[in-house]
Amino acid sequence: MAPESTVETDTIESGWIRAEDGTLIPDYDATIPVINEGEVVRGTVVRVDRDEVLVDIGYKSEGVIPVSELSIRRSVNPADEVQLGDEIDALVMTKEDAEGRLILSKKRARFEMAWKRIEGAGETGDPVEGTVIEVVKGGLILDLGVRGFLPASLVDIRRVQNLDEFLGKKLRCKVIELNRSRNNVVLSRRAVLEDERKEMRQAILDRLSPGDVVEGTISNIVDFGAFVDLEGIDGLIHISELSWSHVNHPSEVLEIGQTVKVKVLDIDRDRQRISLGLKQTQSDPWQQVIEAYGENDVVQGRVTKVVTFGSFVEILPGVEGLVHISELAQHHVENPREIVSQGDVVRVKIIEMDADRRRLSLSLKRVEETDEIRPPIGGITFEPRPVEEAVLEPEAEEELALEAAPEELALEAGPADEPAPEAVAPEPEPEAVADEPVEELEAVADEPEAVADEPEAVAEEPQAAAGEPAEEPGEPDSSSENDG
Repeated sequence: MAPESTVETDTIESGWIRAEDGTLIPDYDATIPVINEGEVVRGTVVRVDRDEVLVDIGYKSEGVIPVSELSIRRSVNPADEVQLGDEIDALVMTKEDAEGRLILSKKRARFEMAWKRIEGAGETGDPVEGTVIEVVKGGLILDLGVRGFLPASLVDIRRVQNLDEFLGKKLRCKVIELNRSRNNVVLSRRAVLEDERKEMRQAILDRLSPGDVVEGTISNIVDFGAFVDLEGIDGLIHISELSWSHVNHPSEVLEIGQTVKVKVLDIDRDRQRISLGLKQTQSDPWQQVIEAYGENDVVQGRVTKVVTFGSFVEILPGVEGLVHISELAQHHVENPREIVSQGDVVRVKIIEMDADRRRLSLSLKRVEETDEIRPPIGGITFEPRPVEEAVLEPEAEEELALEAAPEELALEAGPADEPAPEAVAPEPEPEAVADEPVEELEAVADEPEAVADEPEAVAEEPQAAAGEPAEEPGEPDSSSENDG
């Protein structure tokens, strides 16, 4: 009986094929991966030339990446983009070109992956990060794998003067516009910064309380005050809170970029607004005057303003008192400028101190030669200095008078709306008013033809008879016309 033979089945291990003679040989074609055009593959950089890069993706031939397909940048050096041994992703553009080469694109692989990431960020509102690669007219170009445009107005919260300072920097932005058909991506860094500041603002508002003294930087100066950046939120110092003395414009006291200590006066948490004070961090000169001086003390000061009702004298920076016109000299004074001029250094006697209303009444005429002059506060000395005197409008001067000493000056100033005598219109003469209508009626009765022929004259005469309350100079009297 013949021995039982062991017959192999037709099943062949994967990766092997049977030759014609029945022997098994490796299936080399099976080891070559199947790739399709448009597919993203991963490979290793095996050579970097000036105009192309070779990548081993495990295919029967190495893939070629032309220099134009390395990056979205306008012009690149291959050595700056990849190094030998780098593992990179590339998109298969052509399996075999005219020369039988496999053509790949690194930038298109990045584009496909980046676009999916950008689309997702656009839907969720999450920021994306990219490097500024170009400064163009109107903004910046960021490399996100896709060219993203960041308009200049959206680079920062405040307008940026020099966009070149962002070149090469990585920026986090929000996607605000996306168009795949045009490969258009518009970004906003400002939106990211505003979100960050919003969180910081809330944290600062939760931390601050009225009365706190904090440090900040002057971020902007306007006519009505100055804004202070408190590391994420701006607070306002109103012009009235800048100094204890009068300030014409905030730029006289502060400049942009200056670091200052300010006191928190009020917080509107609903509107996220903070009111600040600068003068509150400085010693109150009024308090110094109250502590150092009393009524009947003679002090030295400088004339700051000369007005019709007197003059103002500064006895300490930030503290002015009024010398009423009746207190300028022993004799009657018609015009205060006969006695003092702006910038004069004078000796005055304190005749009244009103600490609650921060008002000071002074006198020149009550100062005696033998009176002792009290030493100045803080050793401040007043030197005469000529000053070009400012001319106040009547309304401003009257308002200044009422603010300075309303009880003393209200009667002298008189009602603000009282008209001047020359502005009062003359009253019509009663005789002319009574007589003229009678004469007109007689004329109408006696001369009907004249009335019919000359209607204009009849129409004008009653108007004259009514009497205009204020006739222009040189206008003939209506009663004289009728008499004629």
